[in-house]
Amino acid sequence: MKKSLPLFFLFFTLSLVAQQRPKLVVGIVVDQMKMEYLYRFHDDFSENGFKRLMNEGYTFHNMHYNYMPTYTAPGHASIYTGTTPSMHGIVSNEWFSRTAGKEVYCTDDASVQTIGDGKKDEGEMSPKNLQTTTITDELRLSTNFKGKVIGISIKDRGAILPAGHFANWAFWYSKTGSFISSTFYGDALPSWVTEFNAQKGYMKYISQGWDLSKPLATYNESMPDDNKYEGKLYKVDKPVFPYDLKAMYNKNDAGVLRVTPFGNDYINDFAKLAIEKEQLGKDNITDFLAVSFSSPDYVGHILGPRSMELQDTYLRLDNTIADFLNYLDKTVGKGNYLVFLTADHAGAENAQYLKDNKYEVTNIEPKEIRASLKKFSTDTFGEDLVLNYGSFNLFFNKEIIKTKGLELAKVKQSFKDFLMTQNYVKRVYTEEEILTSSGSDYYLNFIAKGYDVTQNGDLIILDKPGYIEYGPTGTSHGTTYSYDTHVPLIFYGWNINKGETHAKKEITQIAPTLAQKLKITMPNATESEVLLEVLDK
Repeated sequence: MKKSLPLFFLFFTLSLVAQQRPKLVVGIVVDQMKMEYLYRFHDDFSENGFKRLMNEGYTFHNMHYNYMPTYTAPGHASIYTGTTPSMHGIVSNEWFSRTAGKEVYCTDDASVQTIGDGKKDEGEMSPKNLQTTTITDELRLSTNFKGKVIGISIKDRGAILPAGHFANWAFWYSKTGSFISSTFYGDALPSWVTEFNAQKGYMKYISQGWDLSKPLATYNESMPDDNKYEGKLYKVDKPVFPYDLKAMYNKNDAGVLRVTPFGNDYINDFAKLAIEKEQLGKDNITDFLAVSFSSPDYVGHILGPRSMELQDTYLRLDNTIADFLNYLDKTVGKGNYLVFLTADHAGAENAQYLKDNKYEVTNIEPKEIRASLKKFSTDTFGEDLVLNYGSFNLFFNKEIIKTKGLELAKVKQSFKDFLMTQNYVKRVYTEEEILTSSGSDYYLNFIAKGYDVTQNGDLIILDKPGYIEYGPTGTSHGTTYSYDTHVPLIFYGWNINKGETHAKKEITQIAPTLAQKLKITMPNATESEVLLEVLDK
């Protein structure tokens, strides 16, 4: 009898450890989701999707990004690293590199190759530009690389950055209709991915077309179907329902799926298969699935936040979320998984729509800004001193400035004075002002947290509220203002008490909170501020 006691205590200890962590963590990021959508579309949601998360989980109503620019790549990186671009180095989706003398993409990696049926450049991607660890990295380390981590998204950056440096796999959608990856993760796709791709399941969605999923009267939270603030999906004659996706596909490629709500459905199909085939959540070693739903961002950019298309996208996503949660219940078991749902950024109202309703703002085409900077430079200095302008960053050509015997400080001040005369500009900050920020300037604090001295520009421009550096239709994002920073956050499932708070929180609190919840090391550059509300159980 005494010989069996050590085995009993070993089993008891292992069971206790197992109870301290969920079997599976699922991170859901919705691309370009405003917190306001959970309020505006609430009455039209089912009881089993967003409402289930909010009614049974813990909702943070006042979650914000704490840096600029509020774009997709920095957003995903900040959620999972628990820090901001000034530390993790993903300062935009793409940015100008002084070293390379050209723009670089956030996940570009020429040292790896595409695996799967994708175009060559679609898969030459990895997390090498991400300078810090992620919560998924720390989970891999803490489990001695036994816990699996997989990232899935329509967008490469939405899969790669959350999955981190040590992921088993990251998969993203190709214009061929296949999910692909890169040799950073392995030499060939897993057989189940190849088999999934061979079925061409995306054609099921393309063939059915896109019409309203509910009666027309349901869409009274949106503007009329055909209005002047909407762009056109793949150059259709009019942005109206129903959409003939098959015709769009025949003229283009399988990429058309991305700009419809069915991109979310296809991600859901693939994610559920990944759970099954990779046996995620099947043992007591915690796994992590990072899922990013990109399609709302495409729809929002093209058609805007007040379009019927966007509302229908969210009504359909609600059903997709419900289906995914039901699947987790059946395969992992209710109470065995932990879910958090948030967004990588929110989005602005269409500026022309605001102007037409007597708010004196407008959109500014980025090419117009570049043209005005060039004209000012040539008029003032006799030469174009602008090396690049993008993502609110202005870079000077320091070689020309030196050759002409100009003082860089005076050049910066001259451009700053000029920009402050422009109607859309609220403030302009120099590199020196950003690096010596005391934190007392609210907007400068956002910019400083988004500024990497080795990668950002000589001047950073902050537009006035309501102005948008984008075309006249659809919408965009990127600023310090609440319409771009205010996103949802809901924790649900394993050891999460039901509740809500309206206290202001910051997106960088998610990763260290997960670390504390899972009792693992925090990502290495996080500021370690946590969400106590979900740690009390």
